[in-house]
Amino acid sequence: MTLIADINIIDKKDIRKLTLDDLKAWLVENGEKPFRAKQVYEWLWKHSAQSFAEMNNVSLALREKLEQNFSINAVQVATEQLSNDGTIKSAFILYDSNIVEGVLIPHDERKTACVSSQVGCSLSCKFCATGYMDRVRNLDAAEIYDQVVRINEQSLKQYNQPLTNIVYMGMGEPMLNYANVMKSIERITAHDGLGMAARRITVSTAGIAKMIKKMADDGVKANLALSLHAANDEKRNQIMPINETNSLEALKDALKHYHQITGRKVTYEYIVFDNFNDTLQDAEELLRFSKVIPCKINLIEYNPIENADFVNTDDDRLQAFIYYLADRGLQVNVRRSRGKDIDAACGQLAVKEKQPA
Repeated sequence: MTLIADINIIDKKDIRKLTLDDLKAWLVENGEKPFRAKQVYEWLWKHSAQSFAEMNNVSLALREKLEQNFSINAVQVATEQLSNDGTIKSAFILYDSNIVEGVLIPHDERKTACVSSQVGCSLSCKFCATGYMDRVRNLDAAEIYDQVVRINEQSLKQYNQPLTNIVYMGMGEPMLNYANVMKSIERITAHDGLGMAARRITVSTAGIAKMIKKMADDGVKANLALSLHAANDEKRNQIMPINETNSLEALKDALKHYHQITGRKVTYEYIVFDNFNDTLQDAEELLRFSKVIPCKINLIEYNPIENADFVNTDDDRLQAFIYYLADRGLQVNVRRSRGKDIDAACGQLAVKEKQPA
């Protein structure tokens, strides 16, 4: 009996897959007034309702009708870990029992949510724990949105402050789940959604050239970050197999198009590995790549994972690397990792339990 009920719930369409117009059409078809659509839509997105019962300005009869026909596949926190530095990592359980991870990164007045876009990942980057997982499926827009809502709740509870920033830098490659990622951004920034400013949102990609161009052509207002990590093809191929089909030359072309259309800077993320990409020759290659369009460089501390044996460069080499770039006019920031003690830092997200088939 319980099993049948569970199957019925999963088989119902998540109401958040409907557009406002879709919802309005369904309501009219089922004998309801069109204005009810706006009420229900605001409950779903602005108030992040997890059940129809919460919609207290909607008639009981309509709530029951919605319950019979739709589900709200709300994402829930399965486990939560608090780091010594205040970072919070969550394992989020999805309606089909798959799990993704997300992180609240606190820093002074800034509170950043790092969210996932896929269950697993297909890109196999050698320094990233998620890259050693299989890609199970894409997250839908509501599942990405819910991560932001849950992390915002954590920020309010732990720090008495709402989120200020969102980065799509968790599990998965956002550009390979483009439609759902962009729909989630639309809902996060909408006045009848979370109402966050697009300039506070950053989408990070390992480098899918055609989707970088599409992001520009579609007029997406969020920021773009490119996980670069090496500025010559031979080295980048070794650690990021995606480079074999999206070479640095292809990325340059895409970035020029992006800047021409948007006029915005791009951020390059660059992990400085010991004796791999930390020489002054590497810095010179990065400098040349950085001249393609206006940009800033984030040099990132490497966070060890059990499947790889990379090591951080030493401080002297890092300082020489920074000086070489900064002395030639580049904007360079060094990003120290947060949440390493709970495997919540950049590149460490991975679900240890086997995902359901």
